[in-house]
Amino acid sequence: MMRQRDSLAEKIKTVDELEFEQLALDVFNYQARCNPIYAEFLQLLRVGPESVSQIADIPALPIACFKQHILRTGSWPSVQVFTSSGTSQTQTSQHWLRSDPWYKHHARRAFEQQYGPLESFVVLALLPAYLERQGSSLVFMVNDFIQVSGRAESGFYLYDQEELIKKLQLLEAHNQKFLLLGVSFALLDLAEALASDPIRIPEGSIIMETGGMKGRRRELTRAELHRQISQGFKLERSDTDQPDTGEKPIDIHSEYGMTELLSQAYAPKAGRFSCAPSLRVMCRDLTDPFRIRTDGKTGAINCIDLANLDTVSFIATDDLGKVYPDGSFEVLGRMDYSDTRGCNLLYAQA
Repeated sequence: MMRQRDSLAEKIKTVDELEFEQLALDVFNYQARCNPIYAEFLQLLRVGPESVSQIADIPALPIACFKQHILRTGSWPSVQVFTSSGTSQTQTSQHWLRSDPWYKHHARRAFEQQYGPLESFVVLALLPAYLERQGSSLVFMVNDFIQVSGRAESGFYLYDQEELIKKLQLLEAHNQKFLLLGVSFALLDLAEALASDPIRIPEGSIIMETGGMKGRRRELTRAELHRQISQGFKLERSDTDQPDTGEKPIDIHSEYGMTELLSQAYAPKAGRFSCAPSLRVMCRDLTDPFRIRTDGKTGAINCIDLANLDTVSFIATDDLGKVYPDGSFEVLGRMDYSDTRGCNLLYAQA
């Protein structure tokens, strides 16, 4: 079993689009045998691994199972446990991590594939809701980005908005591009503070929201959220022959990630998300959760995350979206119910 796991891991590190489907089938067969919770789920569905010949036929485990079970393929000690945000009235998801370097490799690869080397950015993190609790995978990822950037100016900011504004003004003065990654409500607060004197950001800089108001502000559509955030920033023009009116707001980028995934997707300019090499997204029918939509219409999002080799790679999320022929996808909202479907199949015979 260990030899098979290590062989799969080596292939996943460098997986590309052409290799993805066969590798996903190999990971499915491995997890169907070696993950007791997922194996039980397949048995209750009466799905044998030998009956699955394409990734659209792989059953996706409801994401709520991360709240109700320790999902582990094989036997290994965790180096840490990632947990989702929640209140005292809600149970949080737990995602056991087998290897820090494994997660860092896939997170870096996902970002750099789309945006280039992290070393070229000053990395600024405005993540108050995440820094105030333990076990955030986002904080872990961004902390690694900060270390990889190698810039003394990189760092985390909690509520010290004034200090962050000073740092942004310094980067503006030195024409140093940066990545500012923040939770939505904190970026909105920052944009409002900058509204009377917007920061003119150097070309190549990225303002990126991670989603979530965390109950701090009214929920907004992504388009409206990005419009409001952009009002605090203006883009430094490289074409000095043209007049710069300063009227056009910059594009805001988005990150799609969650506790239950070790891979991320990124969307520039309020557009479609592009997946990490280790991630693929499909949409399931809203009335038949075991049928994958191929018509481009709205469905519920399923994720295949090969980086989840040591937990479960096939996850039925509670997000609504659309998937396009090129593999990109949109996130349109959340299902209008939460954990009622959960892992009920696992208790159906209890």
